[in-house]
Amino acid sequence: MIDTQTPDRIITIRHLNDRLRSKGEGGRTVLSRGIAALGPDELVAVLRAVAAFASFTEANDPHGEHDCAILEAGAHRVLWKIDYYDPDLGFLSPDPADPEVTRRVLTIMLVEEY
Repeated sequence: MIDTQTPDRIITIRHLNDRLRSKGEGGRTVLSRGIAALGPDELVAVLRAVAAFASFTEANDPHGEHDCAILEAGAHRVLWKIDYYDPDLGFLSPDPADPEVTRRVLTIMLVEEY
């Protein structure tokens, strides 16, 4: 069994998650219907707010992986989360710290859609 709580693994997962969230690299991004229905300016504001998010605390990031948060973007409360899947996207990843066996999916949605 993989020890998921070692500091090096958490730092690796955090780095991979931050890379996807802030640069759109190392995974794919999925928008909910509510986010996709926003006007172009609102959509850009949401995407920029998610990419720039850095207000991680023990309360909103208890595992230190930077994998989920709620934020305000204009008039919208937005939830974003990162899930870890196997390469075929059929099952959970066996090791989220290993990009060779993990496909990251960043989902961005309005809080009320969760």
